[in-house]
Amino acid sequence: MENIIKEIEKKHIVPVVVLHNIADAKPLAKALCDGDLPCAEVTFRTEAAADCIRIMAEEFPDMLIGAGTVLTTAQADQAMKAGARFIVSPGFNPTMVKHCIKKKYPVIPGVNNPSDIEAALSFGLTYLKFFPAEASGGLETIKALSGPYPQVRFMPTGGITPDNIHTYLAFDKIFACGGTWMVRDELLKLQNFEEIRRLTEDALRTIRN
Repeated sequence: MENIIKEIEKKHIVPVVVLHNIADAKPLAKALCDGDLPCAEVTFRTEAAADCIRIMAEEFPDMLIGAGTVLTTAQADQAMKAGARFIVSPGFNPTMVKHCIKKKYPVIPGVNNPSDIEAALSFGLTYLKFFPAEASGGLETIKALSGPYPQVRFMPTGGITPDNIHTYLAFDKIFACGGTWMVRDELLKLQNFEEIRRLTEDALRTIRN
């Protein structure tokens, strides 16, 4: 888990992607790699998710590929078998989390309140997704939660944009941000992978300036 977190932290941004077509997996992975961000959280919102993870992991073995929106133990098993290196969930499901820990799957469950954080801490987890970030009060809420829980670090996702990501990452209790703007549905439908590459480069430029 610690090694995965270090890799995510080095990337700063985790592109969150929804893939409906397995044919998009390879060119999308190439676009992200060409944009100098070899990382993706492929969400289990479609039937193509596991196959897309498998293709991306096989074609780009140096990519850091995770599975997002994992809601069940079966999905967690599918994801890891396909080649995902970590599991992300939108909320805190103790059954799924316990399963991942037992199987030694790196898992980053979602939280947005003290009760969820304390549940995560009871499992020994201190690196957590904060979701939905902006709708849950954004950076101010994260700062408020960091007071009683200084050992916790967050990966906010939901409403993160090029306009606010720099502010989020400036807070030391945030180890990375999840973002969807680089891989929008309309770009995938148009197969505009060049624009995805450009947006990825722009996103990195934003946080490095």
